[in-house]
Amino acid sequence: MASSVPPDRRPLVISGPSGAGKGTLSQKLIDAHPNTFELTVSHTTRQPRPGEKDGISYHFVSVETYHTLKSNGDLIEDAMYTDDFYGTSKAALAAILDKGLIPILDIEMTGVKQVKANPEFGARYIFIRPRNLDVLEQRLRGRGTESEQKIQARLDQARRELEFAETVGVFDRVIVNDDLERAYEELERFIFELE
Repeated sequence: MASSVPPDRRPLVISGPSGAGKGTLSQKLIDAHPNTFELTVSHTTRQPRPGEKDGISYHFVSVETYHTLKSNGDLIEDAMYTDDFYGTSKAALAAILDKGLIPILDIEMTGVKQVKANPEFGARYIFIRPRNLDVLEQRLRGRGTESEQKIQARLDQARRELEFAETVGVFDRVIVNDDLERAYEELERFIFELE
């Protein structure tokens, strides 16, 4: 890649079902272009998974703390997902912009709707989808971190998100992540406007 600075420096909103590879693709982008992008660290009320660190993976907070953030208007977007709250704070976004970096928001369908409804927030919207739901189910089960009930809830949510992604004008690009390297190349070409 010749340039590490995309011509369009608006924030990137990367969405898609849990297990589709959003986090992996976002991290590849950050690693390939140091000092260009940074992932916003969301707040969540869910418990950390093995290896996750507070303030790096997520800001793990109590339900009470989360509701305080929300009621104070400190969240750009927020959603309940499989019985846990997730949200992106205005402070997290501002901290990245203050460093002169391009924020990446890894958010779900409800968050995308909220961010798109805010006329002050300009962004580019990318949806990462699996080849099919069977592949997604294999990935979710392969994590070994979710109960059967949570896996089924995530699959139900994935069906709704895949349907939402078909809505004309919601996403600037839909990328099928059936091969990680190919999906990453498509993501990079889109962001750097090489096509």
